[in-house]
Amino acid sequence: MSVPSRIQMPALQVGDLAPDFDLPVLVGGVKKRFRLSECQGKKNVLLAFYPLNWEAASEKQLVQYQDERDEIAAYDAIVVAIGVDSIMNTTAWERKIGPFDFALCSDFWPHGEVSRKYGVLRENQPDAGTNERAVFVVDKSGRIQFRKIYEAGNVPDVEDPFSVLAKLGA
Repeated sequence: MSVPSRIQMPALQVGDLAPDFDLPVLVGGVKKRFRLSECQGKKNVLLAFYPLNWEAASEKQLVQYQDERDEIAAYDAIVVAIGVDSIMNTTAWERKIGPFDFALCSDFWPHGEVSRKYGVLRENQPDAGTNERAVFVVDKSGRIQFRKIYEAGNVPDVEDPFSVLAKLGA
């Protein structure tokens, strides 16, 4: 896998405490703020990092999460998607392909700060400043229970984290 050559910080591992973050977010077309720590003790979180808005693979990935929202909710989980595009760009994109009833976070400023903490911000050319496509599951205690980084252009199987979510229970 060529992923490690494009990122400088190693990705967080299963069992690690997930770094908290506070980002601008769009939920169903409404701009808000999202803070990961507000989910502790309440919900499991499926964090879906994606490279850029307007990519066909990113659109397909997020549409799949919307289609599977009932099954994800049955695991007492929510989806939080994180990209590095601005919230304005994300708003325009969501209007075209959405609406989504899950959080679309903008890690635009400071650019890629949250993505860097999770070890998924590409730091080297030619695609520096974009995210790896990666999925993490953070349990209600704030610990990472699943992580997978996908090859460029590959769309994650939406069911990849379901077995872990099922073990976490409702």
